[in-house]
Amino acid sequence: MLLLNASEVKKLLPMKEAIEADKRAFLLHSAGATEVPVRSGFEMPGRGTVLFMPAYVKGDIGRAGIKIVSVFPGNRDKGLPVVPAQVLLTDPETGEVAALINGSEVTRIRTGAISGAATDILARKTSSVAALFGTGGQAPSQLEAILCVRPVKEVRVYDSLECRIVPFIEDNKAIAEKYGAKLAAAKSPDAAIDGADIITTATTSKEPVFDGSRVAPGAHVNAVGSFTPEARELDEALLNRARVFVDNSEAVLAEAGDFLIPASSGAYDIKNIAGEIGDVLAGKLAGRGGEKEITVLKTVGYAVLDVVAAYQIYKNALERGVGTEIDIQ
Repeated sequence: MLLLNASEVKKLLPMKEAIEADKRAFLLHSAGATEVPVRSGFEMPGRGTVLFMPAYVKGDIGRAGIKIVSVFPGNRDKGLPVVPAQVLLTDPETGEVAALINGSEVTRIRTGAISGAATDILARKTSSVAALFGTGGQAPSQLEAILCVRPVKEVRVYDSLECRIVPFIEDNKAIAEKYGAKLAAAKSPDAAIDGADIITTATTSKEPVFDGSRVAPGAHVNAVGSFTPEARELDEALLNRARVFVDNSEAVLAEAGDFLIPASSGAYDIKNIAGEIGDVLAGKLAGRGGEKEITVLKTVGYAVLDVVAAYQIYKNALERGVGTEIDIQ
């Protein structure tokens, strides 16, 4: 079994390659070449959630795997990852575990790459101003993913904890400069989104993080943070103005409070969701309808993305001789 730690994973799957891996995962899912049950989880009262995410990806990948991921907000105060995870990838010939991969880094990269892929598919080519909500562990990869695919010159950063904004900007200035962009602190949600071409939310908020009625015509929104029926980052004002896409319909309709909450009150009709982003990639579904149309991608993540990313990481590791082989027989 090959062990791959976080630093190795980061080197083995750069963001541009991760975006292409996610697109591949979306296409395979659209083609029916995957088996992926909705993830199961357990609530640890007062501490967090532990989730189990299995998937089988057919075709030339032909691998089954599982990610065990937890969301423990209190870990931040302990100096630990808020979203610790591990990914197990099996051998298709023997069924043995071929690799144990740091899943926290896989999650950060592939989740950022979801927004990168969606932005590449749906956002206007000339998009130059972005807004980023949230400065947690997922935020740097979300930032880099957007900068990878569009000529963004300014990223406005907002966090409900204002004290976290400037440190985030300082810590991630190099990422922005690499792509010729500038990071700016936003004093309010309105200041972040007004005139923005791309808006990405990666927060733990239970309530909408900005006023959807203020989103500029033609903007694209990536909604990443909420993943339970009781939490949402988007309001119905935005959903009712936008052409809305999801990463996995079954998972989103089981988990995403962004839709379930307004639907329960009659403020949004779930039938208005256009469909899955993989179907846009496959040419089965139209994407952006014009320069003034607002588009939204809501993702809760699903294990096909993890298995495809893990496979690419594992393949790269074998080619480059990276990782630690262990025998637990």
